[in-house]
Amino acid sequence: MTDTAGKPVGHGSRTGASATGDGLIRRRRQRWLRNSALGAAAVLVVTGGVGWAVYAKLSANITADEAAAAELARYERERPTALVRGALNILLIGSDTRAGDGNRQYGKDVVGQRSDTTILLHLAADRESATAVSIPRDLMVDVPSCRQEDGRRSDPVFAMFNHAFQVGGSACTIRTVEKLTDIRIDHHMVVDFSGFKEMVDAVDGVEVCLKEPVDDKAAKLRLPAGRVTLDGEQALGYVRARKSLGNGSDTERMGRQQRFLGALVNKVQSSDVLLNPVKLYPLLDAATSALTTDPELASLRGLYQLVRGLRDIPTERVRFLTVPRESYVYNANRDQLVEPEAEKLFARLRADQPVAVTPETSQKVPGEDTGAGGQDGPSPAPTFPGYTASEHTCE
Repeated sequence: MTDTAGKPVGHGSRTGASATGDGLIRRRRQRWLRNSALGAAAVLVVTGGVGWAVYAKLSANITADEAAAAELARYERERPTALVRGALNILLIGSDTRAGDGNRQYGKDVVGQRSDTTILLHLAADRESATAVSIPRDLMVDVPSCRQEDGRRSDPVFAMFNHAFQVGGSACTIRTVEKLTDIRIDHHMVVDFSGFKEMVDAVDGVEVCLKEPVDDKAAKLRLPAGRVTLDGEQALGYVRARKSLGNGSDTERMGRQQRFLGALVNKVQSSDVLLNPVKLYPLLDAATSALTTDPELASLRGLYQLVRGLRDIPTERVRFLTVPRESYVYNANRDQLVEPEAEKLFARLRADQPVAVTPETSQKVPGEDTGAGGQDGPSPAPTFPGYTASEHTCE
């Protein structure tokens, strides 16, 4: 058999093998590689599409506090200047608003909103420590003139701290804190009752230790003594209860809130939540749905950049304390700052200097100097009654 050129074509011909064997194999391989590439591209497109959809949903969950941003911009000239590049101060506000389906069951007759809990969270520039400072709602402070919901402006007043949130929302609260501490607030987050519950449920509850049983009808809370894992509803009752836990004071309640947050930090850091997408998504969904933040944080990207610097902070370097305060001289049911101890704390936060805490059962005076510095030696750092997140474990 010959081809058109008269050359023999047979089984032993290398030319024939190349045309009908190796060539076919090469074409099949090229087709397989091309189809595989298309398949891989399709997987990436689908995966990327799902990822983008999730990203977009989580970002859309967050409510941007545009009104607060506009109000703060109006008063930019009077606001403090940040002193340390990279350090961040975030104001965390727990709102007791009854607006929204998930919040009405806690007292639908309550009008407006109040700051049930306010915490100033300072993140060191090197992201090796964090300090959370509770500000009592009954602390007597100067509240500036603020824009109200109806557009009118309130009069400046010397009043309880939570009055600021009631009359002017987050912007008024931020301006009040900055006036009180001379610390620049870089970001803020507001979370309501429903959002708090959902975040606790998203991590499958948080363990606390109770020295004695709890039976609080007002908080709808009934718990045994010892180790107890609280779900979202129970956790909300636990951090809000006053009459049935401790001495019934707001001071005791703030300490309980701090210990609960410490236990929550332990739960998140000790579990595989942050590394497990199946567990992480419900937490992110709950957290983002619960938040109203400044516009810069009102996206998943903004929150991620914030959280990324927090995940490696050792729990013993996450500190909780309350501003040094005492009973207000004219009303024992109100608080006032203890000076100069309060200013010592604020100065250290402004300068991004470490804040040392000692157990609140200690007899030390808030802000008392410790250490053995001589006349010519370095000034010892003050310590304040408080807790570290690593202490919030059951023995």
